[in-house]
Amino acid sequence: MTAAPMTLNPSDLAIDLSDVAKTYRGRVDALRGISMQVRRGEIFGLLGPNGAGKSTLVKILMSVVRPTRCQGTMLGRPVGSRQALLRVGYLPENPRFPEYLTGEQTLHTFAMLSKVPRDLRRSLAEKTLRLVGMSDWRRKKIGAYSKGMKQRIGIAQALMNDPELVMLDEPTDGVDPVGRREIREMLIAIKAEGRTVFVNSHLLSEVETLCDRVAILVKGKVARQGAIDDLTRSSRRYEVEIAGPPPSAEPVRRMIAALRGQESGHDAVTTYSLPGADAEEVQPLIDALRAAGVTVRALRPARQSLEDLFMEAIVDPETGKHGGVGAAQAGRRPGNQPGVR
Repeated sequence: MTAAPMTLNPSDLAIDLSDVAKTYRGRVDALRGISMQVRRGEIFGLLGPNGAGKSTLVKILMSVVRPTRCQGTMLGRPVGSRQALLRVGYLPENPRFPEYLTGEQTLHTFAMLSKVPRDLRRSLAEKTLRLVGMSDWRRKKIGAYSKGMKQRIGIAQALMNDPELVMLDEPTDGVDPVGRREIREMLIAIKAEGRTVFVNSHLLSEVETLCDRVAILVKGKVARQGAIDDLTRSSRRYEVEIAGPPPSAEPVRRMIAALRGQESGHDAVTTYSLPGADAEEVQPLIDALRAAGVTVRALRPARQSLEDLFMEAIVDPETGKHGGVGAAQAGRRPGNQPGVR
């Protein structure tokens, strides 16, 4: 299931892909016709199992990997356009920085590579170091930094060309929970500045908390795309938890049946799941339960989680097997082939 597409003006899109494919030597199809839209000013999450082609897609967008076929635009220009890339900030997966440089020197180095004028480098470095919480460590060498601090500097260097679009490949990889939370807050602050943030991540809970919209890649194709609320709309429900076994009162039984309620639990606690119900429809049931002398322990809205959606997307409905490239292609990938990620 993919959310119904909206008609958008091309100027509203930071990335607009209609057909992106990549076949490695040995006829390994990493990407098989990717269509994807990323709106300006949003945080967009790219998800998928290992081998789905996520990093390959990011590297194609950044002109690190040459596509077999590519139709689409980035920041209004063809993918790979030098003019577009000058307006993009990029943090690759597992970045490496010279450990003899300080954090501040690292930012100035990347700014020079991006042809940022000398008179702007200092002010941009101060601003980005403050944004990522590294001002106090600006004159310390990279070799003394923790993994989380290096990731912060990586995000900072991706901002040194004052980009419209920030591409981040696994920005929280190897970072502890405190550091991940701080990086999430940084990305929200970057979005607040009017930038578009594109995040490739395998951490579903973070993506669910952070992203406005997501795309799930499976076997080199987009299996799901849209806002999480839209993608999970059909699974919305209310859950009513009561103390004790199911009541025998006829009014309660009729209402449960009318709401297509599903009953579960044991003698101590019973839970009714009411698919598609809204708050107004549930209120008469609550009144009937109370009138029957039943104690209502909890009433909560619920929906499919991003993890549920992800697992559903990567399972082949015919075989019941997970749909990562690992199962389908790893067995025929030559040993000297580049990995498909």
